[in-house]
Amino acid sequence: MKLIGSLASPYVRKVRVVLAEKKLDYQFELENVWASETTIQKLNPLGKVPSLIMEDGTVMIDSRVMVEYLDTLTPVCKLLPPNGRERADIKCWEALADGVLDAGVLVRLERTLRPPEQQSEDWIARQLRKVELGLASMADKLGEQAYCAGIHYSLADVAVGCALGWFSFRFPEIDWRGAHPNLARLHDKLAERPSFKDTVPQ
Repeated sequence: MKLIGSLASPYVRKVRVVLAEKKLDYQFELENVWASETTIQKLNPLGKVPSLIMEDGTVMIDSRVMVEYLDTLTPVCKLLPPNGRERADIKCWEALADGVLDAGVLVRLERTLRPPEQQSEDWIARQLRKVELGLASMADKLGEQAYCAGIHYSLADVAVGCALGWFSFRFPEIDWRGAHPNLARLHDKLAERPSFKDTVPQ
């Protein structure tokens, strides 16, 4: 398998963490989708990373699809239950984490790709409100549990950990650690795992 992505993308990091946790071999190829010479559309018509090239040459897109598939390839470190409500709950955690990231990415793109006179402060405020409410929801759902889904490490923790790490990287002015100490404790615990240590955004 070959993973196409960037070192800064939290969606790429999520896939890299899962690949590491599952002890799966793969090649990692860097791609800057914002560069004029990017050829990402040849792999993914949406022009996004990650893109995962399979052994037969077919390409898988969307990090949520990838990590669900990768979890089936080996019994090592099962990150998703086989079915039922518990599986749906973990996927909801992932959707929440990715949704908060989506809002944060939109703010970053608005601020970095558009000239100041064309930026919409109302749009930025709307997205930052999603971030605020999403982080608060994560903290409320986590409570005093050891992990997002209770006592077991799961894909929910991978998704949340990657989201929190990205906000520390791209939005240091958002004090999510001070506002939500339980999320900070979870993040610090996850940061000690080799899969997270080896994929710190840069």
